[in-house]
Amino acid sequence: MPPRLRNYFAFGVAAALALAAGIGLAMFDRTPADTTSLLALSLPDSAGKLQSMAQWRGKVLVVNFWATWCAPCREEMPDFVRAQQEYGAKGLQIVGIAADNADKVQQFAEEIKLNYPALIGGYGAMDLSKELGNSLVALPFTLVLDRQGKVAYTHLGPVKADKFREVITKLL
Repeated sequence: MPPRLRNYFAFGVAAALALAAGIGLAMFDRTPADTTSLLALSLPDSAGKLQSMAQWRGKVLVVNFWATWCAPCREEMPDFVRAQQEYGAKGLQIVGIAADNADKVQQFAEEIKLNYPALIGGYGAMDLSKELGNSLVALPFTLVLDRQGKVAYTHLGPVKADKFREVITKLL
């Protein structure tokens, strides 16, 4: 390999490793978020009615930041629907906060027979998710609070169903 090409290759490998390290650090080096602002928040549902997050205090609260245009978000939501159906009576409450508009959220919710609240956060949802530990400001982002309102688990990207069930069953 010519020396110039070898230098380009070495630079490319170093850049890829630096990028991977940065993403890894952003995903795994999260300090527990202060959920006071989240639990004091009220957001409209897709019908426009304000819903207070405080109404779900004392439950295992799963807050999922998502959008209708986000393919990984759409893929994980049926698992959340099943979990809400299975564990809701035991104290689980899933709440979606959409970085989207109400019409699209309502249409998608009907499509998948959503059985938990879908609140409309608009573009402000992304800022809120960043405050709560989503350092890459990407979707989906899931936050699980224990019954005392403390962060028990966060996950950036689609949550695997088996890991999700493991986390929530320990808290219920």
